[in-house]
Amino acid sequence: MLESRRKRFLSGSDWTIIALDHLLKVTTCSGNICQVVLLLDSPLDEVTFREHLKRFVKQFPVLQGRVSRDIRLAPYWKIPSSLTRDIDVRVARLNDMSSLQELVSVLTRTADIPFRDEREHLAFHIFSDGKRGALSMRFDHRLFDARGAESFLNRFQQSLNEQIHDAPITFSSSIALAGWRKRFQAGTNVNRRVIALSKSTPQALPVRTGPDKNFIYRLLCFDRQETAAIYDRADRMAGYLMESPFFLAAITRSLHELFVSRPGPGESYLVPATMDLRPGKDPLQELFFNHVSYLVYQIPVQLGADMQELVSQFKQQMYDQVKSGFPRDLADASLLSRITPRPLMGKLMHILLKGKMATFAFSHLGRSSFQSPEFMGCGVDNILHLPRVPAPPGLGFFTSMYKERLTLAIAHLDGLLDEQELDLLESTIRRHLGAEPS
Repeated sequence: MLESRRKRFLSGSDWTIIALDHLLKVTTCSGNICQVVLLLDSPLDEVTFREHLKRFVKQFPVLQGRVSRDIRLAPYWKIPSSLTRDIDVRVARLNDMSSLQELVSVLTRTADIPFRDEREHLAFHIFSDGKRGALSMRFDHRLFDARGAESFLNRFQQSLNEQIHDAPITFSSSIALAGWRKRFQAGTNVNRRVIALSKSTPQALPVRTGPDKNFIYRLLCFDRQETAAIYDRADRMAGYLMESPFFLAAITRSLHELFVSRPGPGESYLVPATMDLRPGKDPLQELFFNHVSYLVYQIPVQLGADMQELVSQFKQQMYDQVKSGFPRDLADASLLSRITPRPLMGKLMHILLKGKMATFAFSHLGRSSFQSPEFMGCGVDNILHLPRVPAPPGLGFFTSMYKERLTLAIAHLDGLLDEQELDLLESTIRRHLGAEPS
């Protein structure tokens, strides 16, 4: 185990995200950039924010690191001794933030802004209409996952009333180039699963990529009453704490209605879903990089109209994969992939599933790790997540919870869905979740 302030060896999950970042840069206008957005009940003080941000980030030179390799081919995050420039902060005045329409339109554009170079991984955008405000943290998915990004903002808020550590943090990481036999065995198990998945052609929307392709977002924000109704339906249909299979079923059922009007050659719905693998031992270590593995679900198309059967299928496949150790095997086997160059890694992922990466991507963040009701004196009304999605599939669904209110974000590559299809998708998702009467 290496203890270092200047080097952090990357995990297999990190390397997968790095490959997806490269794929997005090739197929769209930018890399694997995400946003976490705080909706505020009053404008944020720009001067105070800039001053505190400058003090706060001094302890995190990792924010301006870059990917490198050591002599044994192990990739690592090369960390400078200190930050060499200020974190970018941009300010925009909006006309009306009483609804999300104008803000989401602006956030759609900021999501596609590429970082300036390989050492920039973080930027902030402050919005205000004079009465309300919002803060968007635009981040490189190679450096943060969604929960890490929320935790970073939470720590920022905590640091307002706590003494800031003067010294940069020391990272614990492993080169993990031993135990090859064990990892090859894990790789064999994963490969067996991939081969089984590739035997059925996934149903997917046709994706047109190119350097000018952007992402569009549709947000479904549920109030407390609607959220309570959704979780009550999830308990009844899937069981206690089984909301993730329930959400997957509702989204798949809703997409099935879309595919009925737009038939494709696919035989199944293929869905990769993230699974948080944080050990919960060191919150500071877990702010950075990626701490997730994946579950992969495959449902026959003919079951897409049966909501209860979809719930049962997703639950059973989740049990089977966890019981067989698939997420652990995938995390273990992916350590071998780190030797593969980024461009080749992306091509291999494409070839394995014959170009059909998935029907859609899914992530259920659950309750927010941002725990404060306010941010720098402003009340926090809600927290939004706006990720970019690997293309293919160019379509993703992401659920999160703050203040007992559920938010579901739909991210899709521009041109993949038209407004009428999005309206249909939104209404059917609301109905199948139980937020609206059937």
